[in-house]
Amino acid sequence: MNREEKSSIVEELTAKFNEGSFFYIADSSELTVEQVNNLRGLCFEKEIELRVAKNTLIKKAMEASEKDFEEMYPTLKGPTSLMFSDVSNAPAKVIKEFRVKNEKPILKGASIDSAVFLGDDQLETLSNLKSKEELIGEIIGLLQSPAKNVISALQSGGSTIAGLLKTLQERDAA
Repeated sequence: MNREEKSSIVEELTAKFNEGSFFYIADSSELTVEQVNNLRGLCFEKEIELRVAKNTLIKKAMEASEKDFEEMYPTLKGPTSLMFSDVSNAPAKVIKEFRVKNEKPILKGASIDSAVFLGDDQLETLSNLKSKEELIGEIIGLLQSPAKNVISALQSGGSTIAGLLKTLQERDAA
């Protein structure tokens, strides 16, 4: 690999680190070609970009990034795969799903917004994180529930003020 190719890879990775809020570092060594292809296919289905790069190039890209990834440097030892996603928990779920039948990939670390998770023991925590869409859905549900209670109270009281007051009084007494 010549300098131009290395420089190009560093630029691409730097752009990925700057643009995205989520990435995972994993060790997928010792996987067979078939297993790697299966992992890539699973990542493709879940809209996760899986890249393999040299640790020195990854570190240079992290250093050139606008964000601070110094905590992630210790994970850059041995074979390294990067997983980029728009959904914070998607790579963790893919790793868990893939490890049902395989021993690897092993999670080395993850960067979720400004939080850093180091070690394979964080996989369960990361897979249980809620995505932005799930959180928005929960908030909308919480905001809708008071309105649903009022509508329910109005309907149960026969749509009269007296019925509404009676329903509210019974609910407060309980």
